[in-house]
Amino acid sequence: MLPKRVLTKIIYGMKILIVSQYYYPEKVSLTAMAEGLVKRGHEVLVVTGQPNYGLGHIQEGYENIFDEEINGVRVHRCKLFPRGNSGMSRLRNYISFWRNSKKYLGHLKEEFDVVYSQVMSPITAASGANLYAKKHHVPHVHHCYDLWPESTVVTGAVRKNSCMYRLLFSWSKKIYRKMDHILISSPSFESYFRDVLIIKDTPITYVAQPALLAKETGKPIEFDTPYSLVYAGNVGPLQLVENLVKAMPLVKTKGVKLHVIGMGHCLEKVKDIVKEKHLEEVVEIHGPLSREITSSYFINATALVVSLKGEGFVGATVPNKLVSSLYYGRPVLGIIKGDGEKILKEADAAVFSDSEKEEDIALAIDNLLSLSEEERKTLGNNGKEYYEKVYSFDLLLDKIAEMLCLSIKERK
Repeated sequence: MLPKRVLTKIIYGMKILIVSQYYYPEKVSLTAMAEGLVKRGHEVLVVTGQPNYGLGHIQEGYENIFDEEINGVRVHRCKLFPRGNSGMSRLRNYISFWRNSKKYLGHLKEEFDVVYSQVMSPITAASGANLYAKKHHVPHVHHCYDLWPESTVVTGAVRKNSCMYRLLFSWSKKIYRKMDHILISSPSFESYFRDVLIIKDTPITYVAQPALLAKETGKPIEFDTPYSLVYAGNVGPLQLVENLVKAMPLVKTKGVKLHVIGMGHCLEKVKDIVKEKHLEEVVEIHGPLSREITSSYFINATALVVSLKGEGFVGATVPNKLVSSLYYGRPVLGIIKGDGEKILKEADAAVFSDSEKEEDIALAIDNLLSLSEEERKTLGNNGKEYYEKVYSFDLLLDKIAEMLCLSIKERK
């Protein structure tokens, strides 16, 4: 850590260039982070894409808006091919941001002290940040939320050791190696960079992803069953929502319902399972809801579900919903291994399923509901205390600012 006198000199008044494909009005924690940096006295320009995530088209009103200022943050939007619902349209979406952000950043003459990139997927979105940093001789700090190309294998998009995998591996490795400092959102990610990508000299620091929280909490939902489990997040192949839904008819405790909030590749498949197995009384699919409305489901929930397929390095990820679940002070049903399981155990905030099998998930639900109300309340309070101590927004943002400051100092 830098001496306080050095931090004081640099920490206030940095000019920060942020590169990320997603930004407001898309629901990402980066929006609050960028605005928080501005409130701390820094100047911020975000280079992002046209908002389209989850819509299949560019959000209405943003078709021809490329430069704007939002709550003190300057925003430049690169033209994008809409993400859409097919694999081909997603590929064109990724390529269009990679190409257009590199073009913009390659011609950007404004000087910044540091570049901060935040990329969920794919890592190619950080290429423009590398280009600007090299051209202007400033450090590039990357915040890694997703491992590439590992995540493509776990999701089944690419076969391990295929020609496509080898191409993505080589490309990803080159991009990562050009970065000056890598912040990892899960501690286990470091072994992937060191042992798989063979990146030995680049500094790597664990800094969790700040939770994506509602600015205002909605009015608490009054559930119509004695017990309510709430899953909120991406409904994809890694989140095990299908297994969770299939476990519900195996639960022996009466009066429990699972609420699924979110969207993703597997949402329609989950709806089909509910319909085919006639699970409407124990499973309710809400689809995507606003953060404010989603928060209203958390407040009175018996428990919040944190699930992730425990496969490879990606299975060690700390999901953002884990951090937000701790924030809301509710007990957690954990269907997770790796770093996520370690954190929940350290927080003493969860009851765990022994495996991803439906029968083990059902048993974990029964074990959770067999606890007294006071015991469940204690789990929730433990999680809230852990959040305030380890994951509070201000704490994490200060840590990120410190890393940006440190990278500037080291470059100088």
